[in-house]
Amino acid sequence: MSELRDPRKTFGAAVAEVAEKDKRIVVLSADSGGSSGFKQFAADHPDRYYEFGIMEQGVTGIASGMATVGKIPVFCAIAPFVTCRSYEMFRNDLGYMKQNVKIVGRNGGFTYSDLGATHHSLEDFAIMRMVPGAVVLCPQDPGEIRQAVRAMLAHDGPVYMRIGNPPIPELFPEQPFEIGKGRVLREGDDLTIISTGTCTKEVLEAAEMLSEKGLDVRVIGMPTIAPIDVDIIRKAAKETKRIVTVEEHYVHGGLGSAVAEVVTEYCPVPVKMIGVPRVYAVTGPYNELLHYYGLDAEGILKTVSEFAAKQHS
Repeated sequence: MSELRDPRKTFGAAVAEVAEKDKRIVVLSADSGGSSGFKQFAADHPDRYYEFGIMEQGVTGIASGMATVGKIPVFCAIAPFVTCRSYEMFRNDLGYMKQNVKIVGRNGGFTYSDLGATHHSLEDFAIMRMVPGAVVLCPQDPGEIRQAVRAMLAHDGPVYMRIGNPPIPELFPEQPFEIGKGRVLREGDDLTIISTGTCTKEVLEAAEMLSEKGLDVRVIGMPTIAPIDVDIIRKAAKETKRIVTVEEHYVHGGLGSAVAEVVTEYCPVPVKMIGVPRVYAVTGPYNELLHYYGLDAEGILKTVSEFAAKQHS
């Protein structure tokens, strides 16, 4: 396992690196800049860093106005507050107006587990992918965060990206990020697991354990929730006949639903969705929550094994 890295600092450093070459990039904060990895950027570029205090919906509207005059605003804050709180502004000011604004939700999923259900973000994929033309990203490791930032800033249009909070390892070789494309992280013919975000680490561990049990699992990392990679899903459905999705999100509306929509239209096969039931999630240490909701390697192993056995019976 590689050295663990803070996803927020990785994100902030990646934005700063691109911003050194592109003066159009400005950073907006809702009392959240330091925690979002922008402390050094604020010190180096006080003329391109704007602090507004806790008013996420207002910041979203201001970002839209700044984009109108040619700036590329990047606004990062706690995930539920840049999605649920300011959804109307994202939908109308950014989506409808096709504004070139980048909204980043940090501490996604339940990585702010100690602050309870109000700070969980388990519906962000569902609501943000409903905005026509909006891109929804959830990179899986530090290298992919760096590359996704570059792709996000190069893309002309509204983007929502989710990142977590706990330190994460490098999972695979860093490579250029293409919006709308998944990647095969492990080959297999018996069943496909499609995951996103930091869940992919747990999925890869579970795939190794499944291999020891005789189940040859293909793993697809899907860092773009919208637009979803139709081709890679169709190919997996056709070749492995069964798909499991894993996400730190409600089991409804997110990655699993997006995959099921593709499968239903193009290649109907059984799909099992692993995620959080649609309840207000409990509070506790992050790793214990992963275990409680079956999103750690052990839980994924159990659910996939039962799903595969049921399909054979």
